[in-house]
Amino acid sequence: MGIKNYLIEGGSGTGKTSVATKLERRGYHVVHGDRVLAYVGDPETGQALAGPPEGADRIVWGYAHWIWRVDKVRAIAADTTHPATFFCGGSRNFHKFLDLFDKVFVLDIDVETLNRRFDGRPNEPGFEPAERALVLHYHHTREYLPIGINIDTTATVPSVVDDILAQLAGGPESIENEMESTRLLRER
Repeated sequence: MGIKNYLIEGGSGTGKTSVATKLERRGYHVVHGDRVLAYVGDPETGQALAGPPEGADRIVWGYAHWIWRVDKVRAIAADTTHPATFFCGGSRNFHKFLDLFDKVFVLDIDVETLNRRFDGRPNEPGFEPAERALVLHYHHTREYLPIGINIDTTATVPSVVDDILAQLAGGPESIENEMESTRLLRER
């Protein structure tokens, strides 16, 4: 198992990618799950799927089958070269690897701010009316979200990242000290 592994989840538009990017800029090891781990597949078996069956709602089906490669998640989590790894993104099969994480953070936001974010994101999930309606439904029901530490993302991204880091055992200074120790060991 890696030294420390953290999952940052949340619905569309809650800030997962922005938080991941800010953590990277601060020097943390980050895995953008939606970019490097995700594919369309069966959440139980992991089998890749070509697309929705005939007659299925493409948007609903796509959300329900957005999953991460469990073997890759396990391999990255087992890597001890980083004091902490933050996995950021959304998956419908998180129950297959939730046991690997020391803490799970669930990003949340009020509906008004969420709609404002979608309005500013043409060509991205949540902009089209049908998809927005589905995202707002999931936002309300919290379907497809793990249980974890809720993080309000209405504040600035740096403040949100500070809030996440403050929730870690020993706070951000503890991880930064581990990062420095790891860097010094590699230089030897």
